[in-house]
Amino acid sequence: MPLDKFVLLLVVVVAAAGATIFVASLGLASAGSPGLGLASLIPIGLIVFVVWRVIAERLSNAEDDKYDRLEK
Repeated sequence: MPLDKFVLLLVVVVAAAGATIFVASLGLASAGSPGLGLASLIPIGLIVFVVWRVIAERLSNAEDDKYDRLEK
């Protein structure tokens, strides 16, 4: 495995772990104080929106479908 792919894999894994811990800490903090629950919906909503837009773009992109028509 080339070094650049290995480093990219490590960065993605660390970022995913950090995002998981961040979302979990927001969830635990919102359970502890009712006022913080509404404030934690903003970053969670932004993350959900970005993931939704990425998936919608991947599904509607015609360039990605050109490989589906190739014979194997």
